[in-house]
Amino acid sequence: MVDVSSKHDSTRVAIATCRVLLGQEAFDLVASNKIAKGDVLTVAKIAGITGAKQTSNLIPLCHNLNLSHVRVDLTLNEEDSSVMIEGEASTSGKTGVEMEAMTAVAIAGLTVYDMCKAASKNICITDICLQHKSGGKSGSWSRS
Repeated sequence: MVDVSSKHDSTRVAIATCRVLLGQEAFDLVASNKIAKGDVLTVAKIAGITGAKQTSNLIPLCHNLNLSHVRVDLTLNEEDSSVMIEGEASTSGKTGVEMEAMTAVAIAGLTVYDMCKAASKNICITDICLQHKSGGKSGSWSRS
């Protein structure tokens, strides 16, 4: 791990997104809450929050952070039969929360896949990326 002991604590926030392309049949089942495993969006939200909290256990060189807030929102997009996922993580500490935000959306996306795989094998998780980060020595950054 990188030594962050000389860094100063600061408020750090990161926002990440991802898209799960479901296909029309699986999308319709999710939208009508008829997936056999249950409420896909609620379960995926909880899984994403749990994933953010477990990031240092999943990614070998990540620091174990005291998260002060995690938010995961899932939105159905009828235009392309997808689920858009946005995750936000924040802390006050010596290192950023980009990996926690990205892990949150990745785990939420994998949960959507797991819950819907019986309805379709053609599901694709795509576009996992950081959208914004703030705090620390490097300051703020946003995807243009």
